[in-house]
Amino acid sequence: MNDLRIRAARPADLDAVLAFWKVAAEGTSISDDREGVERLVARDPDALLLAERDGELAGTVIAGFDGWRCHLYRLAVHPDHRRQGVGGALLAAAEERFVRLGGRRGDAMVLDGNAVAHHAWRAAGYAPEPQWSRWVKPLEGRQPADGLPES
Repeated sequence: MNDLRIRAARPADLDAVLAFWKVAAEGTSISDDREGVERLVARDPDALLLAERDGELAGTVIAGFDGWRCHLYRLAVHPDHRRQGVGGALLAAAEERFVRLGGRRGDAMVLDGNAVAHHAWRAAGYAPEPQWSRWVKPLEGRQPADGLPES
């Protein structure tokens, strides 16, 4: 495992990350495009963590912190690297980042039907909270309201 290197993604990595998610991630997200990932890296250059082994991308996680909550997304490990500690190493790096930033609790977006992911998250000490549900509303096509700052 000591041959695993974890680092923040750079803009030059983004096409490889998007291609990687098509192979390693379960499902797709509305933000799985170049523009969405560019915005993430521009806003928080240390949020997208990559795990590399022998120069190849082995895993990713997005460790986003908004100043109040620690959010984990897109934990994905290449099928050839699963069950080798890549996911755990990525989550440990994300948690270290959160602690440095003053975070108190990490929460993760995990698909209900992704049993492989459930195992990885439980092994890292995470558990579902049955009292919470994710509520979403797509914002595509909306324009910022006048007078409100754009982010």
